[in-house]
Amino acid sequence: MKTEDINIRDPFILPYDNNYYMYGTRVIGKEGFDVYKSADLKTWDKQDSIFEAYDGFWGTKDFWAPEVHLYNGKFYMFATFSSDTRSRGTQILVSDKPDGRFEVWSEVITPDSWSCLDGTLYIEDDIPYMVFCHEWTQIKDGEILAVELAKDLKKAVGEPFLLWKASEAKWVVGYDKPDSGDYITDGPFLFRDKNGRLCSLWSSFCQTGYAVAKAYSSNGKLNGKWINDDAPMFNKDGGHGMIFKTFEGKKLLSIHVGNNRSGKESPCFIELDI
Repeated sequence: MKTEDINIRDPFILPYDNNYYMYGTRVIGKEGFDVYKSADLKTWDKQDSIFEAYDGFWGTKDFWAPEVHLYNGKFYMFATFSSDTRSRGTQILVSDKPDGRFEVWSEVITPDSWSCLDGTLYIEDDIPYMVFCHEWTQIKDGEILAVELAKDLKKAVGEPFLLWKASEAKWVVGYDKPDSGDYITDGPFLFRDKNGRLCSLWSSFCQTGYAVAKAYSSNGKLNGKWINDDAPMFNKDGGHGMIFKTFEGKKLLSIHVGNNRSGKESPCFIELDI
């Protein structure tokens, strides 16, 4: 199938062993996660489901934003879940293969009493961290935070610390109404730019809809002062971005577009010079 015919949100690309593996949020169907495989980022084979809701698993809905990272020889999926009896949170799954069946690995990493989503892995000085969002639905002004993880990724170590709030970005407007005070944080993804700065993508809403923007750390560390760009890098009704390198060395932004076309969202790849 062609990229534009795939119906997912939050597309995450893992280049591995001469193939690209794409994960994302199912738009329709039973709660679970699939993987798509491609050699050229244009035509994809849909593989078998790699994780499904099952009896005994706490998550019953909102299976969102799976990211798969190769870490210490295994493939770890950071994914969001929720239920009617527990707040939304991020948990880590594991598999021996990028397209194998994933199994629960960690406890829920985000605080039990918080509503959170979109955890992503970042390694700093050989220490794993998870960067994630504390939801606007609970605190109105959404936050992006980090928390140290145990080396085996089984649990959080210590307390989360704040990186920035949505309202700190000049371009952000309120969800539904620009002056509502409901400011969304979605989809953090950390990377180094061509100048060596520690940066993070993230998404919220601007005057023209869902958008992707960049922030950077003043000292190149997670604990630096995070400074947001004055304007989004993409503001055409698409978001939840991540960056990957092709096997030819190109740097691509992966997002979903058609955010307002509920049920018809699709992946999109944009070459960057960043």
